[in-house]
Amino acid sequence: PLCPLASAEGLTITQLGPYVLLEPTEGGRTYRAVNRHTEAELTCKVYPAKSYPEVMAPYAALPSHPNIARVAEVIVGDQNVYVFFEPGKDNMHDLVRRRKRVPESEAVALFRQMAEAVVHCHQHGVVLRDIKLRKFVFADRERSKLLLENLEDAQLLMGSKDSLVDKHGCPAYVGPEILSCKGPYSGKAADIWSLGVALYTLLVGCYPFQGTKPISLFSKICRGRFTVPDDLSPKAQCLIRCLLRRDPSERLTASGILLHPWLASNPVPKALGVSPLGGQGLEQVVPEMGSCRKNLEKLREVDT
Repeated sequence: PLCPLASAEGLTITQLGPYVLLEPTEGGRTYRAVNRHTEAELTCKVYPAKSYPEVMAPYAALPSHPNIARVAEVIVGDQNVYVFFEPGKDNMHDLVRRRKRVPESEAVALFRQMAEAVVHCHQHGVVLRDIKLRKFVFADRERSKLLLENLEDAQLLMGSKDSLVDKHGCPAYVGPEILSCKGPYSGKAADIWSLGVALYTLLVGCYPFQGTKPISLFSKICRGRFTVPDDLSPKAQCLIRCLLRRDPSERLTASGILLHPWLASNPVPKALGVSPLGGQGLEQVVPEMGSCRKNLEKLREVDT
């Protein structure tokens, strides 16, 4: 049972079995948690109990993988389910904000781990639907090992087809087919587009498509036109263009990404230094999908 406690700092602390839940983040659904017996720190995500089967289905389908955070424990309450994960350090989004641009010599090792996590998911029938840099966290202080923080928003496919119909994802990372198509779309191909946005942002320091208003952002994504800096290597430019193909059928598969020449030689990951926040590359505000439905409808009207 939950047991609210008072702290000397005035924070609300909740005891849940062997765990103490500390300050919440992300709208109160994610907490820092500490095991009272081992003093191990974990991340706790809270879900409504009625969504328990849907939330846990992707985890049950996936064998363990070194680049996907493991579920440490699940506690089922009357109203909520508490899922505990091994914690990560800072995330890739924050890294790019600090560094502005990550050199290819470092980015190649990091992106390979991101791609390997996606390959593992796709091979076992899991579509992630909401890939973004913020979801990949560092597992070590040296910032060399990445973890996909969780499978929140992921969907377990039924059978071999990956057709989806729901409009889901972070606006800056969403594929053009999701914005403009009224019918089903390939969930795996949509994941690849999002990986392409992540790679571009990692190497360039800003999103490939930007707009001050949702309708402007979505229009640019649907047109699929972007520029790649000339100072990127030809192989990096090639991979970006292979992922950000407007036609989903022309994009590389997740497994195909690992065979691309840019990733053919994977150097030993280097430690990534910490520097103060100062980059402006990711300061652009992008709206949440839930607040953009009217703009999506307007965009479809324009396209038709």
